[in-house]
Amino acid sequence: MRYFLIFSFLFLPFQFIFSQVKNTINQNPNNSRMYFYWGWNSGHFTKSNIRFKGPDYDFTLKKSIAKDRQTKFTTKYFNPAHITIPQYNFRVGYYIRENWDFSFGIDHMKYVLQNNQEVEISGIIENSNTIYDGVYNNNKILVSPDFLKFEHTDGLNYVNFELRHSTKILDMAKIKVSLKEGFGIGVLVPRTNTKLLNNETYDKFHFSGYGLGAILGLNISFFNAFFIQNEIKGGFINLPNVRTTSSKFDKASHHFFFGQFNIVFGGIINLNKKNDQNEVLKR
Repeated sequence: MRYFLIFSFLFLPFQFIFSQVKNTINQNPNNSRMYFYWGWNSGHFTKSNIRFKGPDYDFTLKKSIAKDRQTKFTTKYFNPAHITIPQYNFRVGYYIRENWDFSFGIDHMKYVLQNNQEVEISGIIENSNTIYDGVYNNNKILVSPDFLKFEHTDGLNYVNFELRHSTKILDMAKIKVSLKEGFGIGVLVPRTNTKLLNNETYDKFHFSGYGLGAILGLNISFFNAFFIQNEIKGGFINLPNVRTTSSKFDKASHHFFFGQFNIVFGGIINLNKKNDQNEVLKR
């Protein structure tokens, strides 16, 4: 119930935006455009305190370092059967005003807790039948593979809505350059690959938390039909409910700031064309 109330509050502004989109479509049927894009990202994350909690353990790894995991540049980036393997960005949007658009997207990042790093640990581990049983109070511990594997690699999926503004800075008829800025909110549905102590590996999609983000980008469009865009995106992610084993009682929680550097390619759909054809037929 607590998380339901949190997300209801977060999405309240976008409920208003949805109603505005509907009104705009009704009032301006001859002034509408859509766009879609696909591209790839490089992800960066701040250090985080990760708490692992279950019936036989409750401990926190402090200031843990995580990095993204880039896929080697191969045909996987373009093969329809494999294009979701690399870190990707997908988005589809609708222009509710000349310079404002509302969009839905998926940012597929990858978050990998770095093995063989030394961190501080506080808490308790018992009945694991490993060398890690004990009580800890800011002790040093090596994050080795036999202790912990923790990766949002299939991936750290940020499913979000954004409101963006465009400012045209160059117009050469066939080529236009615009500055993009915006903000958004969304939910996280990661597929977390975890191996904790003697537990079996767990790797399932699950709803884990929420995120907030902002974006600044440079868009170059050609013939009002397609475009290339680079983006700098950053924000905050809170994951209070990360599943770590097949048991629903075992979970991890952490929060951190993220940054993305994105390159995307897309197309523009001018809905006016269909309406213009209808007007010609009426005449």
